[in-house]
Amino acid sequence: MKAFKFILTFLCIMIIFGCNDNKKKTSTIEVLSDSTEIDSTIYGRCGDGTAMHTLELVTDKGDTIVYTLEGLDTCTNVQGGLFVGDRLAVIGRHVDGLNEEMFAEKVINLTSLQGEWSSLNKKFEILEGGAVVSNTGEPKPYTEWKILNCKLILVPDTFEIYTLGPDSLYLENEKGIYGYKRTTKNKSNK
Repeated sequence: MKAFKFILTFLCIMIIFGCNDNKKKTSTIEVLSDSTEIDSTIYGRCGDGTAMHTLELVTDKGDTIVYTLEGLDTCTNVQGGLFVGDRLAVIGRHVDGLNEEMFAEKVINLTSLQGEWSSLNKKFEILEGGAVVSNTGEPKPYTEWKILNCKLILVPDTFEIYTLGPDSLYLENEKGIYGYKRTTKNKSNK
């Protein structure tokens, strides 16, 4: 019983200090812009040689890298699908046991990521080149975007892409998971 009380007291103290520490934190984007964090993401287009278990990436530098999508005990986290010609962001590594082949840990389809997204309280459009068009009436509208180590930075927030589908986007950060649906423009109004 004494051990339980000690652990409970310790947890309460940690929570109190943790809450006080949150006031001193700076926003994630400020830390990223001031840091020298190196982006290990490889960018390029999905090549014709892409198949069920392999990804052919034609990099922005013109190189071709073939990634394995399934390892010995792992499977790649692919968000947004693999479609030939689409722009991709890939985090890969060499894996022992795969004949020194490259294994894709995470793949984000940047072409699928672009478009209009909305939730109950937020609406924004991710455009090519890093621009975001957002409702200016929102308290913290998104202004620009980029990928850094396969994390989505929607200035001023940083997210993991939890799920990216044809009509849904789920973003996760330390505050929770945020769901968005793809909105389509009415073509008859153009």
